[in-house]
Amino acid sequence: MTIRVRFAPSPTGPLHIGGARSALFNYLWARKNNGTFIVRSEDTDLERSSRKSEQNILEALRWLNIQWNEGIEVGGDHGPYRQTDRLGLYAEYTEKLIAGGHAYYCYCSEEEIEQERQELLAKGETPRYLGKCRHLTAEQRAALEIEGRKPVVRFRVPKGQAIHISDQVRGDVVFESDGIGDYVIVKSDGIPTYNFAVVVDDITMGITHVIRGEEHLSNTPRQVLIYQALGVPAPEFAHISLIHNSEGRKMSKRDGDTAVIDYQRKGYLSEAIVNFIALLGWAPSGEKEFYTLDELAEAFTLDRVSKSPAVFDRHKLDYINTHYLKETSLEQLAELALPHLEELNIPSREKRSTEQQEWLETFVKAILDKISYLAEAKNYIHYFHGSIPLEPDGEAIDVLKGEQVPGVLALFKRKVQETETLTGETVKTLLKQMTKELKLGGKLVYMPVRVALTGQMHGPELYDIIPLLGRENVLGRIAMTEERYFA
Repeated sequence: MTIRVRFAPSPTGPLHIGGARSALFNYLWARKNNGTFIVRSEDTDLERSSRKSEQNILEALRWLNIQWNEGIEVGGDHGPYRQTDRLGLYAEYTEKLIAGGHAYYCYCSEEEIEQERQELLAKGETPRYLGKCRHLTAEQRAALEIEGRKPVVRFRVPKGQAIHISDQVRGDVVFESDGIGDYVIVKSDGIPTYNFAVVVDDITMGITHVIRGEEHLSNTPRQVLIYQALGVPAPEFAHISLIHNSEGRKMSKRDGDTAVIDYQRKGYLSEAIVNFIALLGWAPSGEKEFYTLDELAEAFTLDRVSKSPAVFDRHKLDYINTHYLKETSLEQLAELALPHLEELNIPSREKRSTEQQEWLETFVKAILDKISYLAEAKNYIHYFHGSIPLEPDGEAIDVLKGEQVPGVLALFKRKVQETETLTGETVKTLLKQMTKELKLGGKLVYMPVRVALTGQMHGPELYDIIPLLGRENVLGRIAMTEERYFA
């Protein structure tokens, strides 16, 4: 059997972390088994779906390097791959179900449905449709249509049936058909509902395995009943766990960034996101932490997917991303950092000279041990760029009150002016010479220089800061500090 799996997002917004994980697990399972990975669009929510959202989802998948063999923008023998282009196909399958007695037209109004729902709730029963229109005659249907009622199509749920789902993650899961009630498969406007359209799509696209989030498990018995009614074997199911926040609740927008694009914009690396989300609910054998996409495809198995909720640990993501930052070339990191620095009016790509490119790469190298993602580069730019230091406060001001400080800054200025080229090595030599000439401990020399240049007591190394600032900015910052505190 050739494995065929799919990722079928609703294009109503960006690709979220949970959706990205479902896409990744399907992709890995297909690669593991030399199968086919399909991407299609469930765009029947006409009010909320958009081609823009669809494009954003596809771009996010490509950024993660999750490539599909068949589907939207790729094509294949089982298209179309958007549900709104498949309405004729759904109509054919609807007629099959009606002709076989497995579905029927329902003319109940929303008010009637709501009244029935409230009555069941009052009795302490699960709200469900009780089948009022199950046995309408042709004459009764015609009379209701004359009234102007537009019917939906409901699936006729068999009574007293135990619906067994053999789930590759959760084992045997059983649902009772009597708790479901006849459900709508086609709305009054002719648009199929999710539970019907997804079955038709999976049948006609030859899907062998459905790997999706646990939230879909409650939909599965409805889908299995449709497979049975059509006389088609259901695919294998694997429902992966929910993703919780650090407090044990399902992740939501209140937890901050939930969309893949949020992390892309912040300067996380796609390799890190893939590595991180692969470990959300899947536990590889052994102690290895860092996986390439190829290594994940080789190692991935459904039997190591956990039933328990995965916890989205931002610290773990930062830890993984830090690893990949250090594995990436400075040239690439400089390009990824640039959009964040452009917000601060650092020269753009178009205007950047070779000298500025070298500066940018050296800057990234200097801060690499201090950042977890590239948007944080903005937090360090003031150390390395411009002639105006930050205004010191608190302990930093106390540093400048030392009686040795004017002499330290005066000597530092002279040394900078005398040094032909400011590099990491020449700055180290310069500072050591100062401690010897002034006969002072390193802290009494280095700290005033640091505060005068940056306004802060902590940060990157002086031998990184000074060469990147350049002679003119260094002298400008020292002069400004002297004017503020010693004039």
